[in-house]
Amino acid sequence: MDRLDSMRIFVAVAEAGGFAPAARRLALSPPAVTRAIAAVEERIGARLLHRTTRVVRLTEAGTRFLEDCRRILAEVEEAEAAAAGLHAEPRGPVAVTAPVLFGRLHVAPVLFRVAGRYPRLVVRSFFIDRIVHLAEEGYDVAVRIAELPDSGLSAVRVGTVRRIVCASPAYLAAHGTPRSPADLAEHEAIPFIRGPSTRDWMFHQGGRTETAEPRTRLIVNHADVAVAAAVAGHGLTRVLSYQAAAEIRAGLLQVVLQDYEPPPIPIQVVHQEGRRASARVRALVDMLAEGLRADPTLR
Repeated sequence: MDRLDSMRIFVAVAEAGGFAPAARRLALSPPAVTRAIAAVEERIGARLLHRTTRVVRLTEAGTRFLEDCRRILAEVEEAEAAAAGLHAEPRGPVAVTAPVLFGRLHVAPVLFRVAGRYPRLVVRSFFIDRIVHLAEEGYDVAVRIAELPDSGLSAVRVGTVRRIVCASPAYLAAHGTPRSPADLAEHEAIPFIRGPSTRDWMFHQGGRTETAEPRTRLIVNHADVAVAAAVAGHGLTRVLSYQAAAEIRAGLLQVVLQDYEPPPIPIQVVHQEGRRASARVRALVDMLAEGLRADPTLR
C-alpha cells in the first residue's frame, strides 16, 4: 500500500472515529484498515491514535499529521484536476488569519461569501492580535495591517487605515476641541495599550514629529473598550480608523486633530506561494482583495 493510500485511510479513521466505520466508508476490511494504520505509525515512529474498546482519538502527533494529510491529499487532487483541465474549481482546506476585530468586522463577511461560492473549499479562520508565522503555524493566508518587511511573502495591498483621535460630541462640547497635540495636556485620554507600550501619542505635521502625553485615568487593552469608553464621554481615545468607523458614521464619535495624523497604514493580504499559489489560495486571496477593496471604510 503506497503512502497516499495510507494517508487516505488514516484521514478516514480520524474523521469516522473508528476503524470499522472507516472500513465501511472505504470498502475495505477492518483488518486491512488496522494494518494500514499500524504500518503508518511504525514508519513514522509515533502513535497517531489512542484506541479504546469504544472510541478512537487522535494523539497530539495524530492531530498534526491529520492536518498535513488533508493538505497533501488536497494538493494531489488539485494537481490531478489541473492535468485534467478541471483546475477552475478550488477545493480542499485553506486557512486564513487576521487581527481579531478586523477579522470579525471585515474578513468574516468575505469568508461567508467564499464558502457560498466554493462549496468544495474548507475554510479555517484564526483571528488573533499577534503576528502568525504562516509556515510554522500551518496557515496559508494572512491579513496584516502594517508596512511589511522583506519577508519573502507575496503581498496584495487592499486598503489603508488611519490612526485617529476621537471623542464623543458631548465630551468635546463640555471640554473643548483640541486644535493641536499640545492641547491634549488639558484633556482626559483613554489609551489603548498592549504590553509595555508607552502612553505617549505621536503626531506628524510638515515632516516634524510631535509627542503628547494626555492625562489618563482609564487604560484599556482592547480597542472595543476604548471606543465604548469614548462614546460614554470619558475622554479622547486613539485607535485605528476601522475600529471606530461604525460609531463615527452614527455620530457617536467625532475625529479631531486630523491635520496631525501619521501616514496611513496599509492593509495587505499575504501568502507564501507566489505565482505558484494553489487554486484554493488564489481563490481566497482574490475574494479577500475584492471584498476589502470595495469597503469604503478601508480607504
